[in-house]
Amino acid sequence: MRYFEYGEKEINYLKSKDKLLGQAIDRIGFVKRKVIPDLFAGLIYNIVGQQISMKAADTIWNRIEKRFGAVTPGVIRTVTVEELQSTGVSMRKAEYIKKIADAILDGSFSIEELWHLEDEEVRKRLTSLPGVGQWTAEMLMIFSMQRKNILSWNDLGIRRGIMLLYNHTKLDKELFEKYRLRYSPYGTIASFYLWEISLGR
Repeated sequence: MRYFEYGEKEINYLKSKDKLLGQAIDRIGFVKRKVIPDLFAGLIYNIVGQQISMKAADTIWNRIEKRFGAVTPGVIRTVTVEELQSTGVSMRKAEYIKKIADAILDGSFSIEELWHLEDEEVRKRLTSLPGVGQWTAEMLMIFSMQRKNILSWNDLGIRRGIMLLYNHTKLDKELFEKYRLRYSPYGTIASFYLWEISLGR
């Protein structure tokens, strides 16, 4: 099992930039978040996790791994949409997963190239794939690529965490951007604590 790598440097920076977040960091302690280093497997996991709870996503993912073994484009190509659906994935998601595997295998999309690109270009490339929106791209950047400066406007937990931490009754994009800039270049590490706060921790 691998976890997102960060430490005192990132934590101390955030604490120096934001007193309330710093207090939350001290209260919560170090947050361990699992990562899936393989980009294709990580992308499929995040597609599975769209608009469902983390617990439900993990349940479906465990079924996929148990049934099909390593989640690679080659393996997915041999699996039918119906077989994928039988693990609990929706028909639409199963179709997206198949199309992405095909795009990688036929060379029209190079997933390994993403490692060498800046965050914005990674986002742009990923969202060109069927079924991959901003949130899915950002989650891959966090939980597979370990990019350190991702604060996702598209994640309800992040927005809820900000509203709870700073006692906002509403949060628009402009106010969100203020926090994103404050946390930069360690928005991802701030995200870990905002998720914890959103869960009442």
